[in-house]
Amino acid sequence: MSAPDFDTATRTELEAAAFRRLVEHLRERTDVQNIDLMNLAGFCRNCLSRWYREAAEEKGLGLPDPDAREIVYGMPYKEWQAKYQAQGTADQNAARAKMETHH
Repeated sequence: MSAPDFDTATRTELEAAAFRRLVEHLRERTDVQNIDLMNLAGFCRNCLSRWYREAAEEKGLGLPDPDAREIVYGMPYKEWQAKYQAQGTADQNAARAKMETHH
């Protein structure tokens, strides 16, 4: 079975809906730390906001990094950090360091 061949507009709408759902899910799951996402999946909320900013730049739209992060986090990044970011454990930090050496 192959994937359906949607027209470009439909594919873009579906991708946008999936992106919005992912962002909503990450906003709800404040218990999931960025370091956990990085160690498990190789990306985190900051990566997602950077990709969003880069896509805007490709379209000639200026989007400062703090604004892109607020789109993903649903609030200013510093506020999210203060409310939800926990200090990484020794194991988390070691796993992250190991992953960074393989990139």
